[in-house]
Order: sequence, then structure tokens, then C-alpha cells
Amino acid sequence: MRLATWTKDGTTTFGVVGDDGVLFDLGRRSNGAYADLAAVVTADAAEAVARLAKGPPDGHLSEVALLPPLPRPGKIICVGVNYPERNAEYKDGSDAPKYPSLFVRFPSSLVGHGAALMRPPESKQLDYEGEIVIVIGKPGRRITEAQAPAHIFGLTLMNEGSVRDWIRHGKFNVTQGKNFDRSGAVGPWIVPLDATIRLDDLEVTTTVNGELRQRGNTGTLMFSFARILAYVSTFTRLEPGDMIATGTPPGAGGRFDPPKWLVPGDTVEVTCPAIGTLHNTVADEIA
Repeated sequence: MRLATWTKDGTTTFGVVGDDGVLFDLGRRSNGAYADLAAVVTADAAEAVARLAKGPPDGHLSEVALLPPLPRPGKIICVGVNYPERNAEYKDGSDAPKYPSLFVRFPSSLVGHGAALMRPPESKQLDYEGEIVIVIGKPGRRITEAQAPAHIFGLTLMNEGSVRDWIRHGKFNVTQGKNFDRSGAVGPWIVPLDATIRLDDLEVTTTVNGELRQRGNTGTLMFSFARILAYVSTFTRLEPGDMIATGTPPGAGGRFDPPKWLVPGDTVEVTCPAIGTLHNTVADEIA
């Protein structure tokens, strides 16, 4: 099942994306039981809303604009350098890290599927990073690795767009380079976790204008999904709707010689077969 948030004719709603792109509007069908997709996540109601997605559909993907599935998440936590091949790209001779590298993103830095990523006028170094994202369903603090899967509502995708030279402005932080407005994307939808999804065997790829740039498998992660949840929940309580981006494989544009930065007109796609494809173009932000 695929759960999405979309807008049509100035109205925002949410629902199920069915086969062939048909839509089932849960905002209408639930009769007010769920105000938005965040309410579905909080109630852990994937099975309940699936029963509402029957009969004649309410529209089609071609008629709407997809938004980030959760437009107002509580926390967006990102894990840096989590694939071993990505760590090797730094060529600094360092050992594998003992703990995850973390930073945060703001909701305003992310657009939905089909929207344009904005290259800011302050830099030409807009880069892509395809990632799988955990959506928290069950709240918890000091979650054990064994308990972690029970706290995951589902998965989505992120193009964790980065403005590389701004990442290096500070000595120890990357926040500014990771949070230019509309520089990244999330979506196209959330796929609720079920028995068919193996968290330790998910492939993620990134293409730019059809050229394969990144490929990774979660089975190689230095910090598994369970380990990430256990570590993060040690210092902060995870709440329903929080999102955790789990790291990007090798092959980001800044690692090429010369670098392959994104430019207006480029098309970027992040794909995981178990989730779908997040598609975005690139445009210049008008200051």
C-alpha cells in the first residue's frame, strides 16, 4: 500500500495510491476520523485505511500535485556516511565510526515528488543524495534494537540535496548546507512496513538524466535501521511522524573529478523497488 498527500485545485488531502496511479481520497472517505496522513501514522491505522480504499477511485495521480507525505514532521534526522563505500570515498584513512554521524533538516528544505529542486543563487554546488527514510509510528525512548522494527510505521525516499560549499562553512557542522529552502525532496509516498519488506536487503539507486550515479543495499550499512533507532532514541524521544534518513551510497556528484553538480534542467530519480521512485527536476531559485 502507498499512502500519499496531494493537492488539487487548491485543496490538500491524503489517501491511498492504487494500481495504475488511481487515488482513494481518505480525507473524504474517513468522514473526519483522520485529519491528515500524520493522524493515520499516529493511530497506526494502515490496515484500517486500507479497507477504505475500495470501489471506484476518486482521481488519478496525473490530476494532482504530490506534496511531502508528511508536510509537517516533528523531527527530520539524517544519518551521514552510513555506507562503508561512502566512508571510503573520503580517503582520509579513518577507521569505521563507532557512532552514527547525525544532523537535522527543516521541513521547508524539502519538496514533494515532481516538484523542482531549487539551486540557490549563493552556490553552484547543488548535489544529490538518494536515501531510504524511516517513518516512526510508535513513540519511544531508549528503544532496543530488538524493539526497533515495532516502532517503524513505514518507509519513504529522500533526495537529500546538499549545497556542498556551504556544508564546509563551519568547522564542525553541516546544517546550513543541508537546509536551503526546497533544495531536497521526500516522497513520493509512504509504504507501511509489512512482512514482505526486509529492512536489511533494500536496494536504493540514484540516476541523473538517466545515468546511474548511486547504488547501495541496506545489508551493507555500518549502522542498521535498528541500531539507528536505538542510538537516536537514547538522547531524544521518537514520536509518530518523525523521519530518519538512513544515509546515501557512494557516487554523489561532489565525489567525481571534476564534480558533477546539478544544474537547471537536470532530472534526478531516487528508486527503491520496495517503495517506488522519487522524481524531481532542478531549477534556479529566484532570489
